[in-house]
Amino acid sequence: MNNSTEFSANQSGQNRPEIVSVSQLNRISRQLLETHLPLVWVEAEISNLARPSSGHWYFTLKDEQAQVRCAMFRNRNQSVRFAPENGNQVLIRARVSIYEGRGDYQLIAEHMEEAGLGALQRAYEALKGRLEREGLFAPEHKLPLPDQPQHIAVITSPTGAAIRDILSIAKRRYPSLPITVIPVPVQGEQAAPAIIQALQLAERCGWFDTIILARGGGSIEDLWAFNDERLARAIFQSTTPVISAVGHEIDFTIADFVADLRAPTPSAAAELSVPNTREILQQLRSRETVLAQQILNKLKHAHQRLEGLNQRLRHPGEKLRHQAQQLDQLEARLLQGISIPLKQQQTRQLQIQQRLTRATPQHTLRQLQREQTQLTDRLKQAMSVKLNTSRQTLHEHAHVLNSVSPLATLERGFSALTNDSGQLIKHHQQVSTGETLNARLGNGRLRCEVIASEE
Repeated sequence: MNNSTEFSANQSGQNRPEIVSVSQLNRISRQLLETHLPLVWVEAEISNLARPSSGHWYFTLKDEQAQVRCAMFRNRNQSVRFAPENGNQVLIRARVSIYEGRGDYQLIAEHMEEAGLGALQRAYEALKGRLEREGLFAPEHKLPLPDQPQHIAVITSPTGAAIRDILSIAKRRYPSLPITVIPVPVQGEQAAPAIIQALQLAERCGWFDTIILARGGGSIEDLWAFNDERLARAIFQSTTPVISAVGHEIDFTIADFVADLRAPTPSAAAELSVPNTREILQQLRSRETVLAQQILNKLKHAHQRLEGLNQRLRHPGEKLRHQAQQLDQLEARLLQGISIPLKQQQTRQLQIQQRLTRATPQHTLRQLQREQTQLTDRLKQAMSVKLNTSRQTLHEHAHVLNSVSPLATLERGFSALTNDSGQLIKHHQQVSTGETLNARLGNGRLRCEVIASEE
């Protein structure tokens, strides 16, 4: 820059022009080009490609009407992700310069990519950034997958490997789960509209609680239908959870970011969406164990409460009958409290078993049913034995209390005297000669007249 400024001043400020050498002229020209021209993007065809032992690349970029020499030094070409060949259409970012030794006008390349791929990648990044700013990728918009799906739709090619993998894994994990395949093209210009139409059809019919978009791996051009903006907005508007299973684990499409869940492969989508019958059976066994423990705890609590009530039954007469009635009520509540939850759990277990009948081997189901019957019989037997024991204990306590009751004393030949007011006669001074008294015997009553009273 300093040389160019000095050259201009000398040329304009002196009568005799400044004489420069060829090397000076080329250096001044290179500095002017590199300083005043920004980085440029050039799309053209490679020709005359040379790779000397230094590691630098030298080639010519041409189109139908012109060509320009290019150099790409080793520290820059090491980041190129493909091996360029003559005839490749490329897109480069370069500085305009001059090779001083020959005075050749040339470009110094700093970045190179395949022209078609670069355009697609830029379009992909631009759409991804715009949709992300609109909030289509936000986690709060993601719908959760159902724990127990009832019907799954798979939108994919009916002849690809993706659908075979999904159906194979679903059959192994949950054979009775219905899966409907909605066939669509997954590549080409007609793919995106067909996928959108299939997605909207699956949404309108209301049969499905999970939708899987699936396709095998491929290049960015092969997967481009899943980068369609219309498809992204259709996925976002779906009220049914959508799983995107497009390509391999390293492939990412716009559909992956908008979907409620991204699966790295179609096989992984089947693993994530289809429940495992073995895990369901294990959960049922765990619930059965918990149910049995809860019943035992209730019985233990009821027994302790019954023992406490028995200890309080120590008073004769009317209170004994009151306590007996209260015990009957508690016993009825206990039976009701045990039978209702038991029936509810049995009903729930029966419903679950009916659902599993279509999905599990018959031998396993029969074995589980036999175990359930044995447990139920043992439970009923234990309840019957416990209730009989409690009734026997109650009768024994009642017999003991009856033996010490005043009524039993009357049965042995004694009587109780009361006046007409009902007052119990305990002393001879309480009565007068000629007064009529009531005598209560062990069996019946007598009306007695007092003839005389003595000390």
